[in-house]
Amino acid sequence: MPLFPLGKVVATPNALACLTNYSRMTEQLLLRHQSGDWGDVHEEDAEANVDAVNNSHRIISSYVINPSGQMIWIITEADRSVTTLLLPDDY
Repeated sequence: MPLFPLGKVVATPNALACLTNYSRMTEQLLLRHQSGDWGDVHEEDAEANVDAVNNSHRIISSYVINPSGQMIWIITEADRSVTTLLLPDDY
């Protein structure tokens, strides 16, 4: 069950390039993010995300998307208008 709306979902060009071969994974990652599975974040960030869901702050998740360890971040803005998929280097 979704904990919050994603708003408009967008991605950086680098994230799109990485996810081109993983379209099904993209859907799964967005569902994980929206359901409170924050992926590979520090405990403090996970706690901040729980607070963010309840108090309308920005929510950040991080997931490993391939065996080489490539990470993708998913960030939902505080007003829930936009969710962005990006690589850490894009931040």
